[in-house]
Amino acid sequence: MAKRQKSAGLLMYRRHEGTLEVFLVHPGGPFWAKKDAGAWTIPKGEYGDDEEPLAAAMREFTEETGFAVGQPTFIELGTVTQASGKVVSGWAFEGDCDPTELISNRCVIEWPPRSGRRMEIPEADRGAWFSLDEAARRINQGQQLFLSRLAAAI
Repeated sequence: MAKRQKSAGLLMYRRHEGTLEVFLVHPGGPFWAKKDAGAWTIPKGEYGDDEEPLAAAMREFTEETGFAVGQPTFIELGTVTQASGKVVSGWAFEGDCDPTELISNRCVIEWPPRSGRRMEIPEADRGAWFSLDEAARRINQGQQLFLSRLAAAI
């Protein structure tokens, strides 16, 4: 039986002009280049059995955005299972950042698939603040529960 992939991520939120907003990132690379609705995600990544999920979420947030997390109070958002079967653990924290200053780490992918050609891409090509309603339209459908859980928690 194949082992299920597991990821952990952070959902940064802020109150801006009386509106609750969340920070999401858009995946980099040619597959995602022209996709918008349903493509955005919380900064997240895979982790192994030797790493605590929250520590992995903090590491991944910094790797994908270039923004330090610090020592905020985290709100546990539980887990969700995406359509791919990947289980994602999430936490929320209050913070702020300028999306234009996002600097993502890079990774190498094979593109097109099974072509043998490799290319380097950013894990996230941009980030943005969204109201909860707009975030619900843009976020990966499997992660929408994180938004409602955040709204219920605060």
